[in-house]
Amino acid sequence: MKTSFKLVALSALTLFVISCGGKKEDQDFGKKEAIEESETNDDFPLAEKGKEIFEGKGTCFTCHKKDVKIVGPSIQDIVKIYKEKNGNIVTFLKGEADPLVDPTQFEVMKANFAITKTMTEEELQSLEQYMQSEGK
Repeated sequence: MKTSFKLVALSALTLFVISCGGKKEDQDFGKKEAIEESETNDDFPLAEKGKEIFEGKGTCFTCHKKDVKIVGPSIQDIVKIYKEKNGNIVTFLKGEADPLVDPTQFEVMKANFAITKTMTEEELQSLEQYMQSEGK
């Protein structure tokens, strides 16, 4: 029982930190995959799969809600900051970028890299698209 609780807590904390990332160095922050403005969910073909991951094996929902900060920043805040800073959510989820949203929470989020680093590129892109579709 204690192990289960620890895993859930660790996952929740990790997801919080995931929302806080992107490289600060003089790089392009993954412009190729950067968040782009969009008006419809048709622009996010992987969003439904991303929602399943967000609410399922990713356990992102434990720390992030659409428009309210819980443990981690809201999806809307994450998407807004990544867009403003031309950051890349996928790169951060891979553990290959520094936090952008709230660097003070990075240690909490780092624990979730154990989950996100096992995800495929498509799963990570699905998560990003889901967040983008919710972050409008």
